[in-house]
Amino acid sequence: MLKTPKTFSVLKLPVHLFNDYTSWLLKRLHQRAGTHVITLNAEMAILAQKNPNVARSIREADLVIPDGAGIVLYLRLRGQRQQRCPGIELAESLLKQIGRLGKSYPIAFYGGKPEIVEKAAQTWRQKVPGISIISNHGYLSPAEEDNWKETLKVTQPKLILVGLGVPRQEFWIRQNRSLCPEAIWIGVGGSFDIWSGTKERAPVLLRENNLEWLYRLYQEPWRWKRMLALPEFFWRALLAR
Repeated sequence: MLKTPKTFSVLKLPVHLFNDYTSWLLKRLHQRAGTHVITLNAEMAILAQKNPNVARSIREADLVIPDGAGIVLYLRLRGQRQQRCPGIELAESLLKQIGRLGKSYPIAFYGGKPEIVEKAAQTWRQKVPGISIISNHGYLSPAEEDNWKETLKVTQPKLILVGLGVPRQEFWIRQNRSLCPEAIWIGVGGSFDIWSGTKERAPVLLRENNLEWLYRLYQEPWRWKRMLALPEFFWRALLAR
C-alpha cells in the first residue's frame, strides 16, 4: 500500500507535505484506492474553525494540499519549506495524465453553469486528444441529480472534478464518493470558469508572489466579506502554538 505523505497541523487541520502530489495520486489510482482531495486555503481553514462539518470533511479527506499562500506562510513560520500547490494546477496535471489513457479512464466534470461546464469540457477535449469527459452543471433538480448520480455509478469515472463552491463541493463529495469508490475526487471551485474562458486566472507575476487572491478579489469584488478571513488567518498563524 502506498505510504501517506507526511502530515503537519495547520490550525488543527491536517496538511500533507509532498513534492509531487500528481504522481502520488496516479499511483493511488492504479492501486484502485479512492481518494478525496481537499485544496486548503486560509478562507477554508477559518471556515473550518466555525463550522464543525467543514472541519470534519477536511480531516476525513485522504489528501489535503496547501492551495493557498496563507497555508504555505503558516508552514514556513514553523520551519516547513513546502511549495504551494494550487488546486487548479493539480487538476490540470491529472487531466493531462489521465486524459491520455482514453475511454478506459473516463473523467467527470460537475458544477457551474450549464454552458460553462460543457465549454470547459470541450476545451479539454481539444487539448488532450482521446480524453473522455462527461459533464453536468450544478443547477440540477433533485430528480436530475439522482439521474446524474446514476450516470456516475454506471460510468465509474476515474477522476471527478466538482465545482460547486466551498463548502458545498466538499460536502457533496463526502456524501457521494461511495458511488465511484476507486475515483480521485477533487473540489475545484471556479476552475470551470477559467477553463471555459469565462474568467482569467491571475497573471504569473501575481501567482509567483502569492497574490492570486488579490486578482480574484479584483474580478469578484462581492467576495470582500469572505476575504476578511485572510487577516483573521494571519493573526491566528502568528498566535497559534
